[in-house]
Amino acid sequence: MATHQRSRVAILSGAKDVIAQVGSYESLMNDIAESAEVSRATIYNHFSDREELMQALLASEVERLIAGAKSAASKSEALYFLSREISDDQALAKMVETDRDQIVALTTVTTHPLWVDIHRAAADLFGSDENSVGLILRWLIAQITSPLTSAQSKVQSERLATLL
Repeated sequence: MATHQRSRVAILSGAKDVIAQVGSYESLMNDIAESAEVSRATIYNHFSDREELMQALLASEVERLIAGAKSAASKSEALYFLSREISDDQALAKMVETDRDQIVALTTVTTHPLWVDIHRAAADLFGSDENSVGLILRWLIAQITSPLTSAQSKVQSERLATLL
């Protein structure tokens, strides 16, 4: 991996770590730089401001979740993977606690290109039926503010997969 890409990955990872500790609005570029083990200048070489960094982090997380779901052996396992990743995500949990307005914006389905990608990926993974895709996305979104236990995720994933 090229140095530029390694720095970007480290910055995104550092940002997620800091958000998990303090929330996104309280995160400071200095803290992100320290967590990523890069300079603030390096962050600004990659991102013009914190908003661009947060958008890149969100896109990166969506790509990671889609890739993980695609690698699952079944629909049930893909749903379980997504459920566990969302329910166990410490950065999301901290944002629910500290950044409610941002969580509302994040979980509001819009025509934003990222939501279009999420919808398309869900349709590809689970079938193109609009009602099924909507049900899956709403089930996953609900877990941001009401995380499931592993056992709940397993049972609900299997039941949902059966409905598909």
